[in-house]
Amino acid sequence: MTDIERVSKAIPILLSWYRENRRPLPWRASSTPYAVWISEVMLQQTRIEAVIPKYLAFMERLPTVEALAEADEEELMKLWEGLGYYSRARNLQKAARAAVEKYGGALPKSAAELRALPGIGDYTAGAVSSIAYGQPEPAVDGNVLRVALRLTCCREDALDPRTRSRVTQLLRGLYPTGEDAATLTEGLMELGETVCLPRQAVRCEACPLSALCLARERGEAAGLPLRSPKKPRRVEERTALLLSCGDKYAVQKRPDAGLLSGLWEFPNFDGFLEPDEVIKLLTARGLEPMAVEPCGQAKHLFTHVEWRLLGYRVPCAREAAPYAWRTPQELRKSHALPSAFRFLMERI
Repeated sequence: MTDIERVSKAIPILLSWYRENRRPLPWRASSTPYAVWISEVMLQQTRIEAVIPKYLAFMERLPTVEALAEADEEELMKLWEGLGYYSRARNLQKAARAAVEKYGGALPKSAAELRALPGIGDYTAGAVSSIAYGQPEPAVDGNVLRVALRLTCCREDALDPRTRSRVTQLLRGLYPTGEDAATLTEGLMELGETVCLPRQAVRCEACPLSALCLARERGEAAGLPLRSPKKPRRVEERTALLLSCGDKYAVQKRPDAGLLSGLWEFPNFDGFLEPDEVIKLLTARGLEPMAVEPCGQAKHLFTHVEWRLLGYRVPCAREAAPYAWRTPQELRKSHALPSAFRFLMERI
């Protein structure tokens, strides 16, 4: 059986399975182009459980393309707080403004036009085009790629863009239109998220495609897909400070470019500092630290960097520049703080 024949036979089985097993996720209650777009961008590299409350709050506050285009950046970052990869939120707003200017606030139907908007790549364009508009356009993310490579027992490198391109072309040639296009896109995602799981977690016994799956037949499902080794993350040690004065805490804005650009953060410095080093450093900056008390450690993973954080609580005699001093209520209401500093926020 060829790959085309195998995938062709799998499609009607998957459509039927999804209609009976789909989870009642909030974005599935409304398949408007905007709802599909926001949910798919939020779900990239973020767990569904973390996305649900953020999606509901985002859609309540910014329910349309126009509302997103006009949103204040501080508010947008606060709505995105905790989801990580904040450039996604900025690209959403850039694309929304382009859609307002070019399409009057609508999102175009074709994947090609969607890809022309800032920050929208092949996967997101395919998801919006097929789910919202019923276009015969696949959306191949890691879950879908895993399903396809196992189904055909393909041993190509899953991290090679050529592999993703080949799978996309294979699916595109077989894709239905209309409601079935939306169902197939969501069905492939659902299967990869709930059944065709990574490595040993794979649940072949529960898979509707098990009789067709060549990797299961050959006993190779848990070992696929193959991936070339990733480069190890660079480790950075940092000292993060919870500076307080009365009922206010010191924060600062990160630069407009680079990692976590434009977000608020607690003051932090390179390396693991000793208490006397912290006192010396703060005194040189015009502060009057009264004590330096350990208040925990944390680790945070970025795509290419791992932060290891050592925290100190430092009560100060007075407020001083260059920091902004905010109450806990102000921080929680309007300041987007990266999750890397959550361990300090929890101590306020």
